[in-house]
Amino acid sequence: MNLPYSFWSTAFIFFNMGYESFDVYATEYDSWFIENRNVLESEVKLVASCLKDAGDVLSIGCGSGLFEKILADKYGIIINKGIEPSSSMAEIAVKRGMDVIVATGEEADYGQEEFDTVLFNGCPCYMQNLALALSKAYTALRKGGKVVVIDVPKESAYGLIYNLALAVGTWEHPLLKDCTPLMPYPIELVKQANWRTTAEKIALIEQAGFGNLSFSQTLIASPCYSHNKVEEPCEGYDKGSYVAITAYKL
Repeated sequence: MNLPYSFWSTAFIFFNMGYESFDVYATEYDSWFIENRNVLESEVKLVASCLKDAGDVLSIGCGSGLFEKILADKYGIIINKGIEPSSSMAEIAVKRGMDVIVATGEEADYGQEEFDTVLFNGCPCYMQNLALALSKAYTALRKGGKVVVIDVPKESAYGLIYNLALAVGTWEHPLLKDCTPLMPYPIELVKQANWRTTAEKIALIEQAGFGNLSFSQTLIASPCYSHNKVEEPCEGYDKGSYVAITAYKL
């Protein structure tokens, strides 16, 4: 699905107003993933592989609950609790069976020792204070519980191409010709993201008190080919553009 530039330019106007952009375009958010089904399924497979024996799960930045719905229907992984800053996204997630607190990941109260797993799927790059959110996750977890942090690493193929587009100011630059994903983020939204390296996220996770880190990854293919087929997750973080870090409250 190639959304017209007018959609993205309008989305940017609302994005700069805050999380209301996701309120306005909640349905289109789901449509993007559905149209890019292979990328969606590759990412869902990665998330599912990290949530075996997950117990009680809190999903931070759960969006419309699309991932959670697929995880329940296809993998039997139930996630009932979520935190989401967009009220319209949260409304859709509630219709999908979730109990959602409308707040940012930094502002929300996660509770104390209420969960076995806290999931950050795709939202860390939109958090200015990831350290605070990880600290809250640590408090919310029972002893032996785990945090799962999944995002596009700054050093990955996707991360590098996003930052190259940002540096040259456009996706239309000759250096990017025939190299971009099927439907890349618009420059305006790339500017809003706070891409972090895997090393930076490891440091923040360890500073929050977590240990026994493990890593898995997907979207190994070049960004311009990642939509062609569904990928199976594999161990490590050295080549994938969507990387999961799992760590435990010891």
